[in-house]
Amino acid sequence: MTTATPLSPPGLAGRVLAGYGDRVVLHDLYDEAGVPVYHDLAATDTSEIRELLRVARGGTGPVLELAAGSGRLTLPLLALGREVTALELKEGMLDLLRERLATLPAGARARCAPVRGDMSAFDLGRTYGLVVLGTTSVSLLDDAGRAGLLASVRAHLRPGGTFLLSTVDRAADAGAEADLDFEVRGASGRHYRMIEHWPPGAPARGVTILPPEHEAAAADRIEVLTTSIRVLAAQRLERELAAAGLPVVARHTLPASGPRHVDVLIEAEAA
Repeated sequence: MTTATPLSPPGLAGRVLAGYGDRVVLHDLYDEAGVPVYHDLAATDTSEIRELLRVARGGTGPVLELAAGSGRLTLPLLALGREVTALELKEGMLDLLRERLATLPAGARARCAPVRGDMSAFDLGRTYGLVVLGTTSVSLLDDAGRAGLLASVRAHLRPGGTFLLSTVDRAADAGAEADLDFEVRGASGRHYRMIEHWPPGAPARGVTILPPEHEAAAADRIEVLTTSIRVLAAQRLERELAAAGLPVVARHTLPASGPRHVDVLIEAEAA
């Protein structure tokens, strides 16, 4: 389902890791080793939540959240008083979601059904008023995977139901630099060095997460997470949605998640 992760990331990240030699241990960001880091970083990212909830408030009926992760969007959706099915492929993410649900009042817990499943091919035997795919997770799917996703979404949406999904475009003024090197802080307070490799016009952008330089310099073992994420322009997704019987009714520009990112929330409707 995900794009293949190279043995060593390209560009600046590859050069940095080469300098650390055999102390480096590489993992895919979406493997089990990446679960706690992904959760830590996702918990601080509220970029799309406000706009997504604004649209969700206008609808009715149960909600299906795809690629739910550890509940970054699930809990806000539950706070609206809606019934939520949270579909997620990784069992480790579902475990974290269940832990978070256990801290909620009984009524809210009862309205959430965590389900293990693949967003590119699922059959839940029911329909929903709203389907949500956030965190630009659609970029993890290849052409066949997206076709399966859209067919599954169409089959699970009630007539007139809404499908919300987000994607990232490269800002027009992003410049020609391929590499972006910056530090981020997770919800735990832990700091991470993040290097994004995204040459202009490239079909994918590489993301590498490693300890800050001062930590890595002193470590005997350096755990590194890396992945390659497809670049899916909003216009391309809109064409694919229309072809699948999910015409786009609105496009919402979101607060940027990075200095050269244009984050977009696409709102489509079951025809």
